[in-house]
Amino acid sequence: MRRPKSSAKKTKAASTSGANPSKGPTRGKRVKAPAAPKETMYVEEKRNLEDLWQAAFPVGTEWDNMDKLSEINWNFTNLESAFEEGGELHGKKVYMFGCTEPQMLEVNGERKVTLVPIVVVVVSPIPPSDKIGIKSVQRETEEIIPMKAMKMAWIPYIPLEDRDKEVVRLKTQIYTMGCTQRRSALKHLKIERVKQYDYCLPYIQPLKADEHEDDTVVDIMYPLEPPIVCDFDWELDELEEFTDRLIKDEELPEDQKDAFKEYVKEQVRERKRTQRQAKEARKKAIEDIDPETRAAFENMRFYKFYPVQTPDTPDISEVKVAYINRYYGKAHVVM
Repeated sequence: MRRPKSSAKKTKAASTSGANPSKGPTRGKRVKAPAAPKETMYVEEKRNLEDLWQAAFPVGTEWDNMDKLSEINWNFTNLESAFEEGGELHGKKVYMFGCTEPQMLEVNGERKVTLVPIVVVVVSPIPPSDKIGIKSVQRETEEIIPMKAMKMAWIPYIPLEDRDKEVVRLKTQIYTMGCTQRRSALKHLKIERVKQYDYCLPYIQPLKADEHEDDTVVDIMYPLEPPIVCDFDWELDELEEFTDRLIKDEELPEDQKDAFKEYVKEQVRERKRTQRQAKEARKKAIEDIDPETRAAFENMRFYKFYPVQTPDTPDISEVKVAYINRYYGKAHVVM
C-alpha cells in the first residue's frame, strides 16, 4: 500500500535534520583577524609659490649648465614671502627674469665654481621691454633684437592653488620671462645660433646715459699667437708710446708695429661710432615715448633676489651685489 506523499517528506526531513552521533561538534564560523594599522604617511604640502623662481628662465645661462642649477637645493622663500600678504611686492604688478652668477663657493667641503641662480623682479605697470640684448666680450658687435626672435616672451605665472581653474578667469599680477626653445632641438641648430642664447641679456631702454656711454677705453685683442689682449684709453694713452712699450716688453713683434697701431685706431673709431649711435637711439626713444609710458619707466623699481641661506646650501653672503647687467644697471633692493 503506497504511503501518502506528506508522510514521505516528513520521514526525509527527519533523517536529514537529526543529529549524527558519529560526527564531531559543528565547526564555528572563522573570524578574520583585524588588519595591522597602516603607518601614517606624511607628505609635505607644496607651497603656493614654491616653483616661482624656477618659472623665470635663467637668461644667458649656457644650455650645458642648466642642469647644474638642480644639483643644489636652492631656496627662494624670501621671494615667495615678498608676494604674500604684508610682503613688499604683495598686490603689485611685476615682471621677472632669471639669470646666474658664477661664484667660487665651498660646496660639501670643496671650493669650486658654482652657478648661483638669481631672480630679478621689475615692479612696473607695463613690460620693461619686448627686446633682448646679445653681447659678450667674444662678440665684437652688440645686437638688440625682439624677444620672440629668441623664442622668449612674458608669460603669466599661475600659483599652484589656481592651476585647476580656467585660465581665462584668472587675473595674475606676476609675469615671468619664458623660453619655448626645446633643448632636444638644439642639436639641429647651428652653433652660432645656440651661442646666441649664451650671450642673451634682458634689455631695457635706458632713459639716462649709462656708465659706459662716454667710456674712452676700448678692449684690444690683436690677432697674434698668442693674441695681445689689453685696454687702450684714447684720452690717457698716447698710441706711439703705448705701442713702443709693448714692443719693449716683447709682447708685440717690431714688424707688427704699424699694423697694430692701425688696428687700435680702427677699434677706437668703431667704439666712438657705437657710442654715437647709442646716444642717438636713446634720444630718439625718449622723444617718441608717450608721457604715460615715460612715467612708468621712470618709476620702475628693480629687486634682485638671491637664494636664502639653508643648511643644504653654500654660503653666498659675501658675493651678493646690486649690479644686474649693462642695461638694467643696479637693483634698488637686494634681497
